[in-house]
Amino acid sequence: MTTQTTHRAAQSVLNAQATLAECPVWAEDEQVLYWVDILAPTLNRFDPATGTNRSWTLPEHIGCFGRRTGGGFIAGLRSGLWLLDAQARPTQCIARPVADTSVSRFNDGRVDPWGRFWAGTIHEPRDRPAASLFRVDSRLQCEHMAGDIKVSNGVAFSPDRRWAYHSDTPNHVIYRYPLDPDSGNMVGEREVFHQFPFGNGRPDGAAVDSEGCYWTALFEGGRVARLSPAGELLAEYPLPAPCPTMVAFGGADLKTLYITTARENRTPEELARWPESGNIFALPVEVPGRPEPRFQG
Repeated sequence: MTTQTTHRAAQSVLNAQATLAECPVWAEDEQVLYWVDILAPTLNRFDPATGTNRSWTLPEHIGCFGRRTGGGFIAGLRSGLWLLDAQARPTQCIARPVADTSVSRFNDGRVDPWGRFWAGTIHEPRDRPAASLFRVDSRLQCEHMAGDIKVSNGVAFSPDRRWAYHSDTPNHVIYRYPLDPDSGNMVGEREVFHQFPFGNGRPDGAAVDSEGCYWTALFEGGRVARLSPAGELLAEYPLPAPCPTMVAFGGADLKTLYITTARENRTPEELARWPESGNIFALPVEVPGRPEPRFQG
């Protein structure tokens, strides 16, 4: 299959200059984009209609979060999985499944179609597969779902509820796991969904559109890729920043792809060449995304 490289322009919509922007989540009811700067550490609320961004500072690194049905958030912080109030203040620790938080922390995650929160960790030395993927249910029970990864990223779910995806970024690979569509439980072993070649970007955060295609940010690849439900590379979208981190569908029709990016570890020369690094971008797309579920706990 021929891969299409499109030069449709992604525009910077928020001059965030974030160190490590991640986890964009579109709130349909508010028509705003929530996102985090992991290292700041802040949880943010960006209103595209006004161009304003509100930030709440966290007491520790925040890797990912989901919105709760009753208000507030569930979040993966460095120390563990927490409930946060509407002002992003930690109110309850759910679990501390990471053994050594000096070298590991929570990274990427999202709420699944059944209202549970999945969150993966990063082993910061990246020298061995010591990261894991966890799931929290509505009773606030935390379960280990997968291991043997260095950096868990790209958590997403197919529209038919039959597949869970996540990537292991340093290994340039995206996996998928078969799910029971009723219970959402895994019913088989992981398989390789797509293997990217080394040296031209690594799969980071992701989202799935209404056709079941998987969109992934390619960190240090300066682009976003769209993969078919069979894992075929369909299209690539270049960006004016080398380090996209995650994508989310937003807008009234869910046809705007929001893209977070990073400035972390970029040299002065790189930042001079790519001054919009760390900003939030928006890319118009033809196929809409799907609404983000809320955590039921």
